[in-house]
Amino acid sequence: MEPAAYRKMAETEDRHWWFCGRRAVAETVIRSLGLPEDASILEIGAGTGGNIPMLSRFGTVTAVEMDETARAIAAEKTGMEFLAGHLPDGLPDFGRTFDLICMFDVLEHVEKDHAALETIAGLLAPGGRLVLTVPAHQWLWSHHDEVLHHFRRYSRAGLAEALRGAGYGIRRLTFTNSALFPAAAAARFLDRALSQDRQTASSGSDIPPRAANAAMKAVFRSERHVLRRIDLPVGLGLLAVGEA
Repeated sequence: MEPAAYRKMAETEDRHWWFCGRRAVAETVIRSLGLPEDASILEIGAGTGGNIPMLSRFGTVTAVEMDETARAIAAEKTGMEFLAGHLPDGLPDFGRTFDLICMFDVLEHVEKDHAALETIAGLLAPGGRLVLTVPAHQWLWSHHDEVLHHFRRYSRAGLAEALRGAGYGIRRLTFTNSALFPAAAAARFLDRALSQDRQTASSGSDIPPRAANAAMKAVFRSERHVLRRIDLPVGLGLLAVGEA
């Protein structure tokens, strides 16, 4: 992503409905995994550090981020060191394996996603888990994806194939952001229609008006209750739990 996008992320990720909703859903799924006490956790593509407080509830977190601007913002924000590194072949030598590795909307930024998943598998401890989220449905591709430097969006079958091809057993694969899917899809089509003007900002860049943001946050966060019991059949994103 561009440095300006990381600065925007840092300004909004603790309040924006999408970041807050995704974090609540991820926390619920992680809590269901039965991780060991004080688990060893790695977040790859940690951005500006918004997920660190949540992940720290489950153990000791190591964070990797490729962008220098994002690392500087994250270090100031969290008070912890963020290591430089990138997938598939530019990660630091950690000297250990991890009980949990998280990538929240990162894999779509990696050109060689299959090689990246193979690299991550080698960093998991026996019985360790990979929790990742990605954007769904290539037919929703819009200027939003281009601004964020995505290589692809994923189908459910495509993500399953990538995980299995890298040697993972799939413990869970569900859509997310289901209730808001129709409205979000409409917004993406609007982005696509406006993309003839390359200066047009993506509709997902800014926090909506307070009431709308609060309502969408509540709706997205509420999916955590449903996901305790069932997987969702449709949505704007995908969440997978893999075991190497």
